Amino acid sequence: MLKIVRTISALIFGIFLINVGILHFTDTPWFEPIVPDFLGFPTFWVIISGIAEIILGIGLIIPKSREIAAKCTAVFLVIIYPANLYMWIYNIQLGDGTYLSGVGHVLRLFAQIFMISLNLWISKQKIWSELKSEW
Repeated sequence: MLKIVRTISALIFGIFLINVGILHFTDTPWFEPIVPDFLGFPTFWVIISGIAEIILGIGLIIPKSREIAAKCTAVFLVIIYPANLYMWIYNIQLGDGTYLSGVGHVLRLFAQIFMISLNLWISKQKIWSELKSEW
């Protein structure tokens, strides 16, 4: 039963990532404002992250690549979170003119933590038991 839930979770998250990745191409201006200024070239970073999301999503869907894709997705989600933090700290307006509220940013943080945890679970990474054994 657990294997089925893990598989369904990987498929759903893989499809989600592919869709978000495609949005990076179809609505690039929406994502550009949250690219931190110090990185420069926002269009480049939006396109690169979109490509990564599509590749990771496909990797989650394919059974043979699922575990490594899930680990890579967890790392990717950690790497891209600073863009969301930048948006929060500097109250950056999204490409459609909207702002996230304080509650919206907190929910986004918890969503990020959930997505990272989900991918570690999909990858069968036993992070909590490994950390516990080191204490």
